[in-house]
Amino acid sequence: MLSIQTIRENPQWVIERLKVKNFDASEMIDLVIDLDSQKRETQKMLDDHLAESNRLSKEIALCFKEGNKAEADSLKFRSQELKSVSKALEAGMSKLVVRIHDLMVQLPNLPQEGVPAGRTPDDNEEVESHGQMPALAQDALPHWELAAKYDIIDFELGSKVTGAGFPFYKGKGAKLQRALITFFLDQAAEAGYTEYQTPLAVNEDSAYGTGQLPDKDGQMYCITDDQLWLIPTSEVTLTNIFRDVILRESDFPIKITAYSPCFRREAGSYGKDVRGLNRLHQFDKVEIVQVTNPERSNQALEEMREHAASLIRKLNLPYRVLKLCGGDMSFASAMTYDFEVFSAAQKRWLEVSSVSNFESFQANRMKLRYKNADGKSVQAHTLNGSALALPRIVAALLENNQTPQGIIIPEVLRRYTGFDLID
Repeated sequence: MLSIQTIRENPQWVIERLKVKNFDASEMIDLVIDLDSQKRETQKMLDDHLAESNRLSKEIALCFKEGNKAEADSLKFRSQELKSVSKALEAGMSKLVVRIHDLMVQLPNLPQEGVPAGRTPDDNEEVESHGQMPALAQDALPHWELAAKYDIIDFELGSKVTGAGFPFYKGKGAKLQRALITFFLDQAAEAGYTEYQTPLAVNEDSAYGTGQLPDKDGQMYCITDDQLWLIPTSEVTLTNIFRDVILRESDFPIKITAYSPCFRREAGSYGKDVRGLNRLHQFDKVEIVQVTNPERSNQALEEMREHAASLIRKLNLPYRVLKLCGGDMSFASAMTYDFEVFSAAQKRWLEVSSVSNFESFQANRMKLRYKNADGKSVQAHTLNGSALALPRIVAALLENNQTPQGIIIPEVLRRYTGFDLID
């Protein structure tokens, strides 16, 4: 969430920055500033009335002490009037606080100055590419046909048991999943990330804290009887470890990781873009999260970007890195890099990771702060990245490594899979 101070002091700048995300905040910002002025004026009136009430209380006590009952009764009547007005002012304050909050949570995070303008993925800026495109035979198969040929992923069984977008992995397919998860976690540990195993459901405060609510409530699975939400990523659980926490600057950088299944309702149900593993309702992912001070957060973003890139390089997959334009960024992000691997049989790029700096946006919502060297309480910065999401990595591995003999397993995975070929 943006800070009210930033909006109050730089309203036009906020409006202009949000235009980069194609969000017209003009009316909302004007209303927030007006309500905030009312709130500040009401607070002053309330403070004045409370100060007057305190003064009268002392005078009443003095009158009783001096035996001046008539004067004390008169002052008590005036005190009751002040208390009645103060109660009304407090009620007004509460309503203003709620109205301001309801508006503030609808405002996206401000994009950094380096974020390119644009509306669609076509406007994203390529900042890195690596690897050679594999040359496949004319009869190369897409991964969903390879999965059926080698009996390693069963999409129809998933549809029967649960629904579209919930595949079964079996045999070497299941072992490949487990191998990738373990490999990604081991690499995160080597990079200094502490591993967690987190819950798969969160309460509303947690979903609100990282920005999933209210922005993405329609994209999340809700357990309505208990008002719990299945996580779309372990970013939510990992980052909320620090909700309502005051850290020390010496704690930084905090680097944590987790593997989890992820649940997303927005997955489509037809078309080549959502076929097979291209888009799922449930999928596996290893997430990395950092919490740090503002001065270091962009450096942390670049470190996380390189970590994700190193994983893809070790899997020998061609990839490219895109700096997302304003229109393609998430609600909470200030800067995002997307990673895409090339899927040779489909002849298209598949997104496998996003690495984002949220700056103080999530910290403000979560009341996550730290004490700096001067003892001042300052909002921390939070970052997260996929390292990596499995489905499209698996799709690219199957397609790019297919041979007449079978599907070759990348060398870095063989000690985890226990085999070097799916045949």
